[in-house]
Amino acid sequence: MSTVARLHLFQGFGVELEYAIVEADSLNVAPLTDRLIEAACGRTVSEFERGEFAWSNELVLHVVEFKTNGPAAGLGGLAEGFQKCVREANRLLGPMGCRLMPGAMHPWMDPVRETRLWPHEYNAVYEAYDWIFGCQGHGWSNVQSTHVNLPFCGDAEFGRLHAAVRLVLPLLPALAGSSPVAGGRVTGLVDTRLDYYRHNQRRVPVITGDVIPEPVYTEKDYGRVINGPIWEALGPLDPEGVLVGEEFVNSRGAIARFGRGSIEVRLLDIQECPAADLAVVEAMVAVVRGLVEERWSPWADQAGAAVEPLRDLLIEAIGCGGEARVTDGEYLALLGSGLRPGCSCGELWQDLFSRTGQENAFVRTLGARGTLAARLLRRLGRSPDGRRLRAVYGELCDCLEEGRLFDGVS
Repeated sequence: MSTVARLHLFQGFGVELEYAIVEADSLNVAPLTDRLIEAACGRTVSEFERGEFAWSNELVLHVVEFKTNGPAAGLGGLAEGFQKCVREANRLLGPMGCRLMPGAMHPWMDPVRETRLWPHEYNAVYEAYDWIFGCQGHGWSNVQSTHVNLPFCGDAEFGRLHAAVRLVLPLLPALAGSSPVAGGRVTGLVDTRLDYYRHNQRRVPVITGDVIPEPVYTEKDYGRVINGPIWEALGPLDPEGVLVGEEFVNSRGAIARFGRGSIEVRLLDIQECPAADLAVVEAMVAVVRGLVEERWSPWADQAGAAVEPLRDLLIEAIGCGGEARVTDGEYLALLGSGLRPGCSCGELWQDLFSRTGQENAFVRTLGARGTLAARLLRRLGRSPDGRRLRAVYGELCDCLEEGRLFDGVS
């Protein structure tokens, strides 16, 4: 979400959706993003605009990203626009024998054998990451997510927004977890993508930290506590200075982009279709807004939330999704919930939906059948073979093309 004029809180929304390109028959990953972009706009570029949306590449050659072309004034209507992007991409991929696959991880991709980095414009950044960390791993080359950019103007707005976002981050796997399978097996986690996300930059651990950002609420303090130490640690490994000084290097679950006046939330798994993704975004934004407006707790209390309990809840939600237990009564109080400690994240989300007026097909499906990960597992069973995986994920591809929810009913 790039803009010159600074937007104030909730005056704009930047949304980015990532999808894997797969072979239509085998559903194996297909490194054809450059060919797709060339088919769409007539040339091989890293990004091109199509009306209110833009298409772009990602780190690896089998992932394409659709995003709002700058900040959208509201979230209404974005699902339909993204759905048109999906169908247009599938139309162009058809003659190549390919289609798009949703879900936050390809279920049987072998990243050691199948990783191919984007080789064109902007490649220096990807090569730098590969040189330092080695990108032939699930946490780098087998991840698809939804990113949300929320604007702020000045330190006062940043501080209020950052405090609110920090509190919501631990609950996101219970809302959007969609990656229960990796390497051809059920992992036992609802959000395997985030488990890899936590560890894939372990060579420079300060880059990711505890995923939950530190409680800092001014640009100066953010540079002192978060960005400065990252760039200092990365410097000896990046002699050409490709990454040092770039805000995007910070890999916490939400990162401050002071250069464009927004906080980018990175912890949402991609869902089965844009309608589901935008319902997830709307739910998250509604809770963030409620906190920013101090409907349930004062900002000073929100700002005092420590990293460790938020991190612990996030880790539990990565594993258990909606079944993860919220044992911290102070945390529930910050969210204005009357639920007792020991309630599940799923119950807390239903409480939040009720208090923020969220009522749609996704919310009903989440309440009745759980996250997309839970619905996939219901269909897959504990030890699915390759045939079962292809059948279920083929249906997931159909959901993406048709713009419908995956109900998980056998």
